[in-house]
Amino acid sequence: MSAAIPLLAVRGLTVRFGGLTALEDVSFEVTEGCIVGLIGPNGAGKTTCFNCITRLYEPTSGEIVFKGENLLRRAPYEVARSGITRTFQNLALFDRMSVIENVLVGYHSRYASGNGSGQAEEAVRREALRMLEYLGIAEVATRPAHGLSFGTRKSVELARALMAAPELLLLDEPAGGLNHDEVAALGATFKRICSDFKTTILMVEHHMRLVMGVSDHVVVLDSGRKIADGTPDVVQRNPAVIEAYLGAV
Repeated sequence: MSAAIPLLAVRGLTVRFGGLTALEDVSFEVTEGCIVGLIGPNGAGKTTCFNCITRLYEPTSGEIVFKGENLLRRAPYEVARSGITRTFQNLALFDRMSVIENVLVGYHSRYASGNGSGQAEEAVRREALRMLEYLGIAEVATRPAHGLSFGTRKSVELARALMAAPELLLLDEPAGGLNHDEVAALGATFKRICSDFKTTILMVEHHMRLVMGVSDHVVVLDSGRKIADGTPDVVQRNPAVIEAYLGAV
């Protein structure tokens, strides 16, 4: 990792739900401009970590520092305004709204009070359409989200997240339910997003070919503890990771 201040630093994060410890003393860093994979078996604590970063969960102890500020001092609604946006493992679209209306929801965190003129609204709508064009789904802009293919719905959710202009984009199993060709295209899209939007990505994913193919750095959790942290090549050779997660593959 660079000696520079990381964009995100998770330090000593511990989360307990009654007698269950979901995360125990987990620490890692995310460097600006990188794609970081957060992997591990089911129940390892990956989504719990995301829920702490976005302030859906209150950690038992530890720190989450974003751009030098402790996120735990912020209210949940302030997280998106600070520059962090996420997608979800289970799609959370407004099915009766059109695709472009769903994408416009992502602009909410950037909305400035008093800037609701017709011209401003039209400019935002054009931006949303450009985002759909960027992801190759502009042709469904006016269609309701309900009834679209799963892969297209995933792209709509990604477009909505990008409309918030995040500095850090949290992706929770973005390849889940996609076919081989869609996963391959997704990896290329993530690299383009980092380059074109200057966005850093922290990704929870089980598709190892995707993770190892696009990540600059990989963090591995198992049973709530960090067991490895390094480049994809280093992590794939780590005996603890092979035993706990990767197997002999």
